[in-house]
Formats: sequence, structure tokens, C-alpha cells
Amino acid sequence: MKKRRALWLLCASFLLTGSMLCGFAAAETVEDSFKKMFPKHQFDLIRESEIKGVYEVIKGADIVFFAPEPGYLMVGDFEMIDRDGKKIMEKKRNEIILTKTKTIPLDKALKIGSGENTVIEITDPDCPYCRKAAAFFEKRSDVKKYVFFLPLPYHKDAENKIRYIFCAEDKAKAYYEAMQGKLDGQNYEVCKKQDVVDLLNAHKDITAKLGISATPSFIINNSIVIVGTDFQKIEGALKK
Repeated sequence: MKKRRALWLLCASFLLTGSMLCGFAAAETVEDSFKKMFPKHQFDLIRESEIKGVYEVIKGADIVFFAPEPGYLMVGDFEMIDRDGKKIMEKKRNEIILTKTKTIPLDKALKIGSGENTVIEITDPDCPYCRKAAAFFEKRSDVKKYVFFLPLPYHKDAENKIRYIFCAEDKAKAYYEAMQGKLDGQNYEVCKKQDVVDLLNAHKDITAKLGISATPSFIINNSIVIVGTDFQKIEGALKK
């Protein structure tokens, strides 16, 4: 009798455990669902959004929205606006950039100035708007800039100018020479040092990890992201 009872308990335990394991195996995560439905889309993170049943899919600083039921992915140039009229997509992208900013190696940047405001600048020496921004900041003594270079592919001489800046003894002076157009005649020696090439590649990697692809872009006091030369907005951010 005792043997039968023990055997029954063992079988019951096995059946219960087995059914539980089967239940766990059957449970599918949001990540699993996403990979199954959209196998070509890569992501760094999937997290719940403020919208019930909808998830944020993050890659770099890009963000799309995934609804497992009915299996929709919202991509492209669309915008969501909250009840106060604020743009949700822009806010979320900027939040991602600010989070990534905390981990970038500022020691690899070109440092200019020593003011109380910290500005991380993403720039291209052949970008006309970047040059206007450089002239704007040059007049200020309340800014400490960390400059990262992102040479755009259609600016054919930008990389050579950046190498010239990195090779110069006075890098800040060389930066302003480039931004003031003094290097546009290509009247300078192209630097071919390996450490300079490596540093330029590091700048490209850093901006890619931040998810920034437009110049000029600014991260002001590690709290505000501004793309372009909206000087009124930049002025307001510096005052904060």
C-alpha cells in the first residue's frame, strides 16, 4: 500500500512538474514575438511604452513601436503628439541620446574653452551651419566645448581638415581656421599619422553610438539635445 502511494505521488509530481515545464516553454516573450514577426529588424532593447499593449523597439537612437497584437510595426517618419501638443518621438530620441552621452569618452574630444556650461558638439568643418555655430560659440566665455567630428560623405575634404586639426600643435586654433574657411583652398599638409586616423575613426564610432547623424548637433549641460542652428533655443538652454 505504501509503495503504491509513493509511486502515485511520484507520478503526480512528475506530471505536475512536466506540465509546468511545458507551460514555461510555451510562454513567449515580446522579444521572441518580435524576432518571429520581423526577423530582419535589429534592436538593442525592447521595452513597454506608455500605450497599453505597445512596445518601444530601440536601435541606437532610433525608435519604432511594436504592437504584438495584431502584429504591427510602426516605422518611418511619423509623429505622435501628447495632449499638450508635445512631440513624443523627438522627446524619446533625445532621452536615448542623453542616456548614451553619460558613457562617451570625453577625453577623445577636442576641448575648447573652460566656461561653466558644458556643450558636446557634433560637427563637420565643411558644413556651413556648423561654421555659423562655431562663430556663435567663439564669442562666448561661459562655454566649455567637447567637439566630436562627423565628416559627412558629400564633404570630400572634411576628413583631411579634421586630420589637420588633430595634427596641429594648437588644435583649437586649427579648429577655428577650418571653421572660418581658411583651409578651403587646401593650402595645408594632409596629416597621415596612424594615431590621427585612429582618433578620427573613434569620433565616427562615438557619434554612431550616440545615434547622431546630423551636423551640427549639440548636447547642452547633459540635459538638452539640439539639432541645427536654432540659436534662440541654444541661448535658452545655456541660460538654464
